[in-house]
Amino acid sequence: MILLISMFVAFGVFFIIILGFLAWKSSQSFDLYYRMRRYNFRPTAKRAETAEDLIVKGYQFLQKVSKPLVERNFAQSLEYRMKRAGLPLLGGEYIVLNLIGMLLAGILVWFITLNYIFAGGAILLVPVIFWAMVLMLSNRRLGAFTEQLGTSLLTISNALRAGYSFQQTIEVISNEMEPPIGEEFSEMYHQIVMGVPLEEVLEDANKRIGSSDFELAVTAVLIQREVGGNLAQILDNISDTINERIRMRREIESVTAQGRMSAIVLLGLPFAAGVGMFTLSHDSFMILFEEDIGRMAMVAAVIFEIIGYFVIMKIVDIEV
Repeated sequence: MILLISMFVAFGVFFIIILGFLAWKSSQSFDLYYRMRRYNFRPTAKRAETAEDLIVKGYQFLQKVSKPLVERNFAQSLEYRMKRAGLPLLGGEYIVLNLIGMLLAGILVWFITLNYIFAGGAILLVPVIFWAMVLMLSNRRLGAFTEQLGTSLLTISNALRAGYSFQQTIEVISNEMEPPIGEEFSEMYHQIVMGVPLEEVLEDANKRIGSSDFELAVTAVLIQREVGGNLAQILDNISDTINERIRMRREIESVTAQGRMSAIVLLGLPFAAGVGMFTLSHDSFMILFEEDIGRMAMVAAVIFEIIGYFVIMKIVDIEV
């Protein structure tokens, strides 16, 4: 019980701070102009520091500490994942943030429990929770991007018929569409303005977004630029295909909703039952922790719970 309370308090305080910081940063633009603007900022007059100033200083400290990691290959490989999640962090900054979180969580749990095992568990749990949050944000943002992609391709094809160039249609999407697709096309447009070839811009966007639907559109545009053809008609066909795939995904989600809910109930029910047994029959429940056979049963139960969860999720995960 002490472990549960201490872990809840420690991670509650820590993640409130981290989520508040990320929420503030995500509200800012992630383009090159904003990142360069921070280095040219000079206050015109002295004033009392606010919470926003402290957050900015904290982020600047994070940038300085992470500088040795920024150019590393493993840190650069994380940058696309951060962009897919919509987080204004570089790969090195994410690694340093994990290390800081592990250190704070370990120290806080140790001060509360005075137990090195609990502190070690807290340290190991921090990167797992961080990565789970990144994956959740990535999947949510990718789903929102795919929902907007069909309409965006239709807008591009109509603009091409009206006489716009393809580069101009990218600017139209960046100005007219809501995030996340508006943000992605805005970054593409800024790269084009800076002189990056269109082929490289599209390939970089494809790696950054990680959408199979967008990859289809990028491939079509690159082929059309080499061999020619009616790009507007091609994009119309791709838009119809994407919209049909979205409709099929929604039908599959509605059909498999019961299976996904079963997996969630399967994973959460033993913990709820454990809390009830701990409250109503404390002595009987503690046998699971005090006796060897009880600890073995708990380990086996956890293993089978995880296996059952992944088996169910694999069954209901139908590729379209």
